[in-house]
Amino acid sequence: QVQLVESGGGLVQAGGSLRLSCAASGLPFSMYAMGWSRQAPGKEREFVASISRSGVVTGYADSVKGRFTISRDNAKDTVTLQMNSLKSDDTAVYYCAADWNSRSYYTPSEESEWDYWGQGTQVTVSS
Repeated sequence: QVQLVESGGGLVQAGGSLRLSCAASGLPFSMYAMGWSRQAPGKEREFVASISRSGVVTGYADSVKGRFTISRDNAKDTVTLQMNSLKSDDTAVYYCAADWNSRSYYTPSEESEWDYWGQGTQVTVSS
């Protein structure tokens, strides 16, 4: 059974930082591109960041470029999202996602590409 378990969410002031982690189990982690999406109240879920199977290639939504960094540890089956300079617009439930992919350097960016999702972790940024 595939499980993606997020942690690290919470309440932070604008300008602050948070680090989200996702622990994966039940899947060959190195065969999956990984990523993060988020859903704010009243809005559709949107892509945030993704990282290729190899970890060499990353992709980001324009709204988070330069502020968020995604990384992965294939030895520990984990993916992290370092979020800096947080804004109130970053308030959302953040979801970890996995995409089985034969291409080592591919980074998904469409919501329809993800095969598995975690339960989500709440991030609230106060202004």
